[in-house]
This record gives sequence, C-alpha cells and structure tokens, in this order.
Amino acid sequence: MYVHVPFCARRCSYCDFAIAVRRTVPVDEYIAAIAGELDLRFPGGRDVWRVETLYLGGGTPSRLGGSGIQRLMDVLRARMTPDAGAEITIEANPDDVTAEAVAAWRAAGVTRLSLGAQSFGAVALAWMHRTHTAEQTAAAVHVARDGGIESLSLDLIFALPTAVPRSWSGDLSDALALRPDHLSLYGLTVERATPLGRWVARGTATAAPDERYAAEYLEAHDALAGAGFEHYEVSSYAKAGARSRHNSSYWAGVAYAGLGPGAHEFDGERRRWNIGAYTAWAQRALLGEDPVADFERLTPENRAAERLYLELRTAGGTVLDTAAARTVRPWVAAGWAKLDGARLSLTAEGWLRLDELVVMLANPGSRY
Repeated sequence: MYVHVPFCARRCSYCDFAIAVRRTVPVDEYIAAIAGELDLRFPGGRDVWRVETLYLGGGTPSRLGGSGIQRLMDVLRARMTPDAGAEITIEANPDDVTAEAVAAWRAAGVTRLSLGAQSFGAVALAWMHRTHTAEQTAAAVHVARDGGIESLSLDLIFALPTAVPRSWSGDLSDALALRPDHLSLYGLTVERATPLGRWVARGTATAAPDERYAAEYLEAHDALAGAGFEHYEVSSYAKAGARSRHNSSYWAGVAYAGLGPGAHEFDGERRRWNIGAYTAWAQRALLGEDPVADFERLTPENRAAERLYLELRTAGGTVLDTAAARTVRPWVAAGWAKLDGARLSLTAEGWLRLDELVVMLANPGSRY
C-alpha cells in the first residue's frame, strides 16, 4: 500500500510531484479525507487488504509530526492489516526528525526511514530550495538510530547544472560516512512546470550535459560497489538484506493500493490514479465521492512491454527468447549487458541506455 502525504514547507526547485505547500499542515482534514477514501476503497471493513509493505511517501510525510503519523496509522489499520514483519517506511526531511517524532513513528509501527538528504553541500541545498542543512541530515540519522529505527535510506540527486558549485565525490563520501544500509540516487531532470523548468526556459540555468550525467552515475556505481553496496536497480543500492521491499514489489508487477492526492493503484490488470491537487482530492474524499482522476486497463501487449522495462531495471534482468538473445549480442560485446543462458541483465553502463534497449526489444524492427 502506498499513501501519499502531499505537504511540504517549500517546493524544491526540481519538483513536479503532487504536493501542497502549507505553513500550517491541515492534519485533521487530511486524515479525515484518507478515512473517507478508505471507506470508498474498502467498504467491507478490516482485513480487506493485507499488506506486506506500507509506504508513506510525499511530499513530506514527516510534516504530519509524530502524533499525526500515529493517527494516520490508526485510520489505515481500520481497513488493512500489515503482515507480521511488514516493511513500513516513512519519507522524512532531516529537519523534521526529532527524538519525539521518532518515538511516535516507532510506536506507530514504522520500521524504515527514507531521508531526503539530496546533497551535503550548502550551496547545492540552497539552490535546490531544501529546508535542511548537511548537519541536520547527520543529526537525523543519529536520532533515528538512537530511537530504534535501524533501517535507513538516504536520497541523493546527481547531475546538477554545471554552474551550481557541488562536489559529487564529497557527497558520496559524506553519505557513506553515515553508514546507511540503502541509498537511492536520482539524476536531475528538467520538468517544465517547476522553478528549474522556468529557469531553463529563461536561459538562466542549463541542464547538465549527458556526459556529466553518465560520469556521475558511473562514479557513484564504482564508489558504492566498492563500499559493499549492491546496485540492485537502476537508482537503488543496498547492503545485504536491505533492499527496499516496497519498491521491489513495483518492479515485480505486484498489486498495490494507493491512497491520497495523485496516488496510483494497480490490481494486476488495471491502473487508476487520483486527482493530484490536494484541495480537490480532499473535497471529494470528505464528501464520499471517488477522487479518481482516470484509469487505464493494460492490454497483454502493454503488460509485456511494461514487464520487460521493469525487469531490465533490476539486477535480476529478464529472460529472452532465442531471437532476442541474438539481438543483444552487440550489447554484451560492448560491456553493456550480460547473458547467463537466456537471462539478460544490464551493467551500469547498460542502464544508462535502458530506454534504447527496451524500444529495440519491444519493437524488433525498430532502428532506435
């Protein structure tokens, strides 16, 4: 189950997610709206949905505070039951992590914390419009561990514009010094409806060139692999036993429920998604109206193409038929892929070309 908590103190320069910037977070209204959506989704009461993983994403779920997360979890448990040993993750900004909040999150059942560090450079954090400092990230890690949350993931963003002073090598070193068991690394992309998109349109910012993107991606791969992390998915690194079970289920095509503004849901055949704007979503949910924006039913062809893409994102790769195995031989020769019998998996160099390969395999006649 995924629950979207849209609230943020400020919109980051690169963000095009469904967020709601609020000085004062409407905790009561949000939780009541989630309860309303749950009544629509799961009218049969408790146990209609048993979950192996629960992910509170955002936005910034930690903006609900300790008691807000506890109340949200109480509402969720009225309609679903986490399995024994369920992975329950909360995303947090470092400046929201206090001893009191961690104690409340643990009491609510949280087992895993994903911290939006993004960088350890003051100039880079300011350019991103982040509200925390590098020192607060380090403090948050220590507070979380002291409070009993051992499973910790850090997010970092690479390929910032060349004009932004930033040491990617330094960020990797600083992140490793905090001893997380998981890291998620995302290349900066320019989305039109963001501050960064407007800066690029005006010519006051320029996206990093492809060469820099590739160099920083491969530098991270080498540094983290050297530190004992498994590069198990395009953007994800984990110590042994610390893979994100929730995200891994997406890549495996597992069914999931989705609640909150902009949240997606997938039952194995049909994908639906909610209205992205917080106010419109809340109004509908509070009135007992379905806040769905739209849905699509996947054809067998859609599902096959999606499965190919998702499997190739992971270290496990995908199984090819004989013709496709012949097609990828140049990739193997170039060091971009590995073939173990009929199973194809990509190297870090290959992941930089993932979209090209998926088009080629999904459309054998393509000259992409």
